[in-house]
Amino acid sequence: MSIFQIRQKTSGAVLWTGSAPDAQAALDAMAREAGYRDFAALPETLRTRGVQADKLDLVS
Repeated sequence: MSIFQIRQKTSGAVLWTGSAPDAQAALDAMAREAGYRDFAALPETLRTRGVQADKLDLVS
């Protein structure tokens, strides 16, 4: 699993950070924590504002 950070594109606000196998799973996890079934179930107004899933490369 990798660590992903989900940000709103327009404001740069961090919406979620956590582990997921890929970017789509990270978007779905963010939506579930917000009380939705998955990312596709979010209201369109939220999805169309644009979010990006960035994989964080954590080097020790």
